[in-house]
Amino acid sequence: GDGLMLGICNGFQALIKLGLVPYGKITEPKEDDPTLTFNTLGRHVSRMVYTRVTSVKSPWMAGVNAGDIFTVPVSHGEGRFVADDKALRKLIENGQVATQYVDLEGNPSMDIDVNPNGSLEAIEGIFSPDGRVFGKMGHLERRGPLVGKNIPGEKHQPLFESGAEYFK
Repeated sequence: GDGLMLGICNGFQALIKLGLVPYGKITEPKEDDPTLTFNTLGRHVSRMVYTRVTSVKSPWMAGVNAGDIFTVPVSHGEGRFVADDKALRKLIENGQVATQYVDLEGNPSMDIDVNPNGSLEAIEGIFSPDGRVFGKMGHLERRGPLVGKNIPGEKHQPLFESGAEYFK
């Protein structure tokens, strides 16, 4: 089909368990597949984080540029992205690493203050190979004029607008 699919938080978990990310199709789960698991913190985390757009190889990213940084709410207990070295290298080479947790300077980090769940390579979101399926942890839909008003940074990542634009 020619549609788009987006999974945020638990939706990302569903997409990754089905194989829709990173493979772009439903697959039988294998032992060494990338997955989402319990935060290294050992508990639920709910706070604002900074994420950087790493790849724009997706219709979902039509409205942003690589390197753009957004302030995004996260709220999850199982958001740690894990994959073996081979799978990580492939995701990076294919431009399937959509977004990463970063510090204020835009550097990905394993520091708990930057990367609240301990995701490898600070990965916050990934695409399918063709970019039409996007799974991410950050809740871009939790946005409003008073949300995180006291926290610096750009809170509006035009994800949904980019998705809608794809169908015009």
